[in-house]
Amino acid sequence: MNSDKLNHVDYCWYIVRTRPRQEKKLAELLEQYKAKSKNILEVYAPTHTTVSVCRNGDERSAPLFVGIVFVLATQKALVDFMAEHSMDGVLQYERKESGGEKARLRIIPEEQMRAFRDYNENYADKVIVLERPYTDYAFNAKADEPNEIVRVIDGPLAGCEGYVCRFRRDKRLVFQVCGIEPGSHLTVSYPNVWDLHVVRLHNAGDDRLSAATGKERAVDFLVGILQACGYGGQALPTLYAIVDRLAAKPSLAVLCRELRKEGGTALASRLAEMTGHEAELVLNLVRYEHDNPGYVRRCWPKLVLRPYLTPTPGVEMEDGREEAELRHTGFTEFIRRVDITEEVWNPAKKESGTVTTAYYAHVGMVEDKGSGLFTLFANWDGFLGEYFLTAGKANEKLVDGGRQCDKLVESFRNYAPTLYKVLADAGSAVRAVPDFMAGGEPLGVMALATKEPEKGKDELIKVCTGICREINTTTHLAVWRRYLRSVWLHT
Repeated sequence: MNSDKLNHVDYCWYIVRTRPRQEKKLAELLEQYKAKSKNILEVYAPTHTTVSVCRNGDERSAPLFVGIVFVLATQKALVDFMAEHSMDGVLQYERKESGGEKARLRIIPEEQMRAFRDYNENYADKVIVLERPYTDYAFNAKADEPNEIVRVIDGPLAGCEGYVCRFRRDKRLVFQVCGIEPGSHLTVSYPNVWDLHVVRLHNAGDDRLSAATGKERAVDFLVGILQACGYGGQALPTLYAIVDRLAAKPSLAVLCRELRKEGGTALASRLAEMTGHEAELVLNLVRYEHDNPGYVRRCWPKLVLRPYLTPTPGVEMEDGREEAELRHTGFTEFIRRVDITEEVWNPAKKESGTVTTAYYAHVGMVEDKGSGLFTLFANWDGFLGEYFLTAGKANEKLVDGGRQCDKLVESFRNYAPTLYKVLADAGSAVRAVPDFMAGGEPLGVMALATKEPEKGKDELIKVCTGICREINTTTHLAVWRRYLRSVWLHT
């Protein structure tokens, strides 16, 4: 250790133990000694000594810190104090790892002490200490899905990360706080997570949003390949045929050989270039089709325009370009790369961070040659179909917001302001259209009319991507996050 100016050991946080309910007396003695000793800087006795503990479904009050006083001092100054007051307390030492090891005083690192004091002073009287390990709260067995992971972004808990868990009728934030033992933690829950300003983190280890869209991604991947290979209006029938053939004989190598013999050289070559992950995605879809014959036909009865955001472009991008063009009957499709950065949590590594993923925005365009107007549109069919079904008061609440019984309504106005503007602001350039005719089929779209297609394309992509981000990061609007899966095929 380094020496201080008085040639004594550096200042550290030490633990002094005393008898239960004697903490205040010991702290007063230390304060008196502090007045004549320059090397005792601070005395801290935890004020919240009882908390609610949840055991076997019952909550009861129990002591959390008993007979403990923390002291920021030099070792010599604290030892001198204890020499005078040995009847009032004892210094806490580290546990010996071996018989010949020299005993050392227990030292609390400054960072750990700050976190501990923040917990004790700001919310120890509000939280409930849980008996189960923190990792037990990662998964909701009743719902058979992972619990949401969030980060608190302001207030006393700013920066805290944890799981949103249901306790009877209450949703709580379950997180960890540092214990007083080195490397130890307490698992605690904060009541009513809705009182906190939080943002959702993407679960990099086990996010059911990813699992739920696996089959959708597989179909979209194959459709993209078929369109890129020039199948046009035959893309959907060819998709059905490929899935049927693989369901009967799940061999991609055999399928590619047969396609080459039938003259489908370009498609066979593209399928042969699939990565291991892409092949697994397709084969998982095929297995599901085998167990549920007709699944693909039932769920994809029509094909107009691919979902707004997909993980794969389908067509090859030219070198140095991040946009491609594809001709369809009645409209032109533009496919543009969009990089989206998300806050993520990795349960295996127990660390958070950010990840940037390349997605591809699909925007259709039709031209009215008489007026010179171009209409740009994005496929939000599943999402908008559900929205326009919520007619009357239910629909009004989604764009109205406000309070009911002192609780914010889970509305677009409060939690998805970009979508709220599209739906409620008559001046919004982007509008939600329930039955837009594209390629001879009605489609629920986000649309924009303009005489400047490039600027319009930029605006539509900006607005649609903003809506995706807002809905995906709020802990509210869970139902609409589910419908968003048909718009944004999250990886």
